Amino acid sequence: MKIGVLALQGAFIEHVAVLRRLNIEAREIRLPAELAEMDGLIIPGGESTTMLNLMQSYSFVPALQEQIRSGFPVLGTCAGMICLAKRVSSLTNDMKTLAAMDMEVSRNAFGRQVDSFEAELAVPALGEPPFKAVFIRAPLIKEVGPGVDVLTRLPDGTPVAARQGNLLATAFHPELTGDLRFHEYFVKIVAARQS
Repeated sequence: MKIGVLALQGAFIEHVAVLRRLNIEAREIRLPAELAEMDGLIIPGGESTTMLNLMQSYSFVPALQEQIRSGFPVLGTCAGMICLAKRVSSLTNDMKTLAAMDMEVSRNAFGRQVDSFEAELAVPALGEPPFKAVFIRAPLIKEVGPGVDVLTRLPDGTPVAARQGNLLATAFHPELTGDLRFHEYFVKIVAARQS
């Protein structure tokens, strides 16, 4: 199994390190042609506007949309969740996301960098104990379509992780904790598609 991590901008090195801890071959992806060798992709956190601009400049958007239509598994964390969403409030009109997951997200929904926080979240798909989630200038999920499963919510009910088929998205940074379960969950999605 080979899982790529989009390495145009953002926290890609941390995801590569987690995959290697799981004994998964991880590759930094900088060109769309490199996707053909991968069994799945992680789109990391970072600055969503910069990331989307770079994805458009390097022609990742059409290449990834085609891959996703064929069932290619993708995990998007923080800015990566924004990249996957069909609808994004507070995104300039000329910015195009992958429009892959049927959900609306709001960028920087919790405020600035100083408003970053951690939360213990119950995630039934991962089992016990609760998952310690790190939110840094995080987005949130405002609305999901009928084919999207919300995996966890903040105590106030705000959805912060979701799955739609082979697509997985988190508003938080699972790569910044010692807890490997979100990445293990994604690896299972990739393995299921391989078989």
